[in-house]
Amino acid sequence: MGKITGFLEFDRIEEGHTPVAERVTNYKEFVIGLTEDQARQQGARCMDCGTPFCSSGCPVNNIIPDFNDLVYRNDWKNAFTVLDSTNNFPEFTGRICPAPCEAACVLNINSDPVGIKSIEHAIIDRAWAEGWVVPRPAARKTGKAVAVVGSGPSGLAAAQQLARAGHAVTVFEKNDRIGGLLRYGIPDFKLDKSHIDKRVAQMQGEGVVFRTGVLVGGLPGEGPGAKVTNLSRETVSAAQLMQEFDAVVLAGGAEHSRDLPVPGRELDGIHFAMEMLPQQNRANAGDKVQEAISAKGKHVIVIGGGDTGSDCVGTSNRHGALSVTQFEVMPMPPEHENGPLTWPYWPIKLRTSSSHDEGCTREFAIATKEFIAGTGKDKGRVVAVKTVRLDWTDGKMTEVPGSEQVLKADLVLLAMGFVNPVASLLQSFGVALDARGNAKATTEEEGGYATNVKGVFAAGDARRGQSLVVWAIREGRQAARAIDQYLMGSSDLPR
Repeated sequence: MGKITGFLEFDRIEEGHTPVAERVTNYKEFVIGLTEDQARQQGARCMDCGTPFCSSGCPVNNIIPDFNDLVYRNDWKNAFTVLDSTNNFPEFTGRICPAPCEAACVLNINSDPVGIKSIEHAIIDRAWAEGWVVPRPAARKTGKAVAVVGSGPSGLAAAQQLARAGHAVTVFEKNDRIGGLLRYGIPDFKLDKSHIDKRVAQMQGEGVVFRTGVLVGGLPGEGPGAKVTNLSRETVSAAQLMQEFDAVVLAGGAEHSRDLPVPGRELDGIHFAMEMLPQQNRANAGDKVQEAISAKGKHVIVIGGGDTGSDCVGTSNRHGALSVTQFEVMPMPPEHENGPLTWPYWPIKLRTSSSHDEGCTREFAIATKEFIAGTGKDKGRVVAVKTVRLDWTDGKMTEVPGSEQVLKADLVLLAMGFVNPVASLLQSFGVALDARGNAKATTEEEGGYATNVKGVFAAGDARRGQSLVVWAIREGRQAARAIDQYLMGSSDLPR
């Protein structure tokens, strides 16, 4: 373990941030990682519990006590080896994961948890700087070929694991760059896209082939929520993939946005979050974006209180919005959880993101009744939102009489989550769907991740629905093992 009395001697150290006034002028990452001494001190706080709930709380089951101890002992290379054994992309999770491992930390019962995420961040950044992250191509090829549809975290994890098992892997991405929602969903100020580019180069060194601008299975269907970023230049049919490859894994993201069908929804100035966020990332990459959505000089209302809504808040502030207001339909949660009651599970508590710190009015227990159109030069455009307050009693929601009000809004961003993957992809393969419109497949050791179509597997958001990047990595890794077993009869890949 780390220092035996470390958890008694040392306080948790939070990562630093560039000042708000500076960071809102650009789209650069602004988190300041721990110094070597800070990371070692944070590692010293780990108690190496007999039952490390942090590891079970982590979807990829990172061996957290071990790398904490190694950092404390200044053995960074072995700390990276331990971290790399369970997590293909810690540079992603070390930046954007909400850290369920920390919620499960035993210290979190009555104190501040170990800063596991900040230690992970420090390990992987040092590993890249020291040149420890290198391609690891398979010693032998199997002669089997696998197609991976989708280049988000689940697709990339599956591709890397399968390539290391010796299979010939080709990743198909409908957009012009690799990364899926890592590339065109998460803002650059949270995840600089150079981290994706470095991993792509490593994977190419391991033999993975990337084909961008290729849409598999036809164009996304029209209808509510179907405004999906599609920069493809060619289309490949499902039948063609199943003929050319020995196995296919469907790893597309949950890109079908949840809509808000209230009066006035058709007005100009109302957009899905996933219309605005990809445009900004493309602009940051140097692309010319036609009719870009801008919050500059506008009163912005973001509907949805989750991470996507927070990303809209941060982006709107960087555009130069006059004001940003965020709606959440649920009541305001407590500022602090009841640790002994909720531990080691993910607690419900008020979470204030760095984007909120940059300027945002947050409204809880509020619902949108109507989008109001302007007159004159604003005819056909949204100029205000009619709202009503909500009462939550015994889990039931009712409107509060007389609580209706009208709030000014020049731009409305819908960030209420995602319903399911784009249906056309799953339909083109004839994959059976579950009740939520995701690919129907289990996670069992035998037959896991396999759909009803022979040789076709599903992982990540395509199978489980909208979720965390760390869950997508887990699913990609486990799907890779299932595919390897399917192709070879057994597998040495970790589950």
